Amino acid sequence: MTEAFIVQREIQIAAPAATVFAFLTDPQKIVSWMGLEAATETHPGGLYFLKGLGSDRSRAARGAFREVVPVHRLAYSFGWEGSEEVPPGSSLIEIDLMEQDNGTLLRMTHSGLPNAAQCESHDKGWAHYMGRLSHAAAGRDPGPDHGPANRH
Repeated sequence: MTEAFIVQREIQIAAPAATVFAFLTDPQKIVSWMGLEAATETHPGGLYFLKGLGSDRSRAARGAFREVVPVHRLAYSFGWEGSEEVPPGSSLIEIDLMEQDNGTLLRMTHSGLPNAAQCESHDKGWAHYMGRLSHAAAGRDPGPDHGPANRH
């Protein structure tokens, strides 16, 4: 496995870091922008679970929190149930939130992906869901989730 297979995204969100953090950790807030069902245990070793992403409503992701620094940083393992390429817990998502005058800068790194195709697929997913998160955390309705284009 090479570290060349990384997805990185950065987005400015018009909301305080505490609000953005809540939209990343509170299951009721998560499903307002991503998935149909979520469960989180926000402590190291705690569960991260998300089901119903995009057009495949039966698809579920699972992992475990590795680092939780309220309103500043999250790190959790991540993978897809039933996937041989990216099984549960096989990749790592790290999110840093930096408070700024006009809201919060969110920096996300998704590492441990196995190949370029998975990087491309997850990059499309993150682009789609970061936009939805930005709307939801700023108090706007992101609308129904039809998933990112060209998912495989």
